[in-house]
Amino acid sequence: MRVLVCYDVANTDRHGQRRLRKIAEACRDHGVRVQFSLFECQLAERDWVGLRARLLGLFDSEQDSLRFYMISEDSARKTEHHGVRMPIDVTAPLVI
Repeated sequence: MRVLVCYDVANTDRHGQRRLRKIAEACRDHGVRVQFSLFECQLAERDWVGLRARLLGLFDSEQDSLRFYMISEDSARKTEHHGVRMPIDVTAPLVI
């Protein structure tokens, strides 16, 4: 499944900065950053359940927001990108 994870974290104090860093790390562990607070993740169902639980455990529901968009493969093929930071195809083989 392909999921877009969007977040907005109140980071005016050190606790918020820590939450922001931890949320970004969790997303980076499972996906590719496509904008500053937006990650595209290609996940197995089991991994999605784990990532969702991890993110919900990290954010502060009184100050922050999280959004999850489930993207169909058809919708992903119809995605347009313009400007800098060309996206990485998360389904293509990764060569290291």
